[in-house]
Amino acid sequence: MFCDACGTAVQPGQAFCSRCGKQIVGPVTAMQQRPGRVQSHLHLLGILWLAISAFNTIGGVVLYILANTLLAHLHEMGAPPEAPTGFLRPLLSVIAIFVLAKAAIGFMAGWGLMHREPWARVIALVLGLSAPLWASIPSGFCCPRNRNRNTTPWSPLAPPRS
Repeated sequence: MFCDACGTAVQPGQAFCSRCGKQIVGPVTAMQQRPGRVQSHLHLLGILWLAISAFNTIGGVVLYILANTLLAHLHEMGAPPEAPTGFLRPLLSVIAIFVLAKAAIGFMAGWGLMHREPWARVIALVLGLSAPLWASIPSGFCCPRNRNRNTTPWSPLAPPRS
């Protein structure tokens, strides 16, 4: 607690201020240290990185399993022989491995941010700034007509659909 008149720190049980001599009215209790705003934001950011990395892990595992089970036996399930499954299995496996690697780095960043490690901020910034690259990889494969343009089907700049 502090003196109302001069702002000097007052010890518990002290009746008068040691600097200005003002009488201390009311109980003097020790204040608890409240964590700083930056510290609580870093903790929250660490939790969010852990959560998004968990979702990336689930997506990477599901994609890897689908690529190596479903696509491996696609012709046996009745797919036409001209279906291009030869390149899909390794391509989706590589994408799944990249997503799992991103998730592992995200887990490291989240853990580091929660423990206030100095390297964690750099990793979180690099992952955050590279997020548009990670998001554009699937859209380039899924929407080939938009690959060479800066618009997406839901963009206001896209031509009207016919």
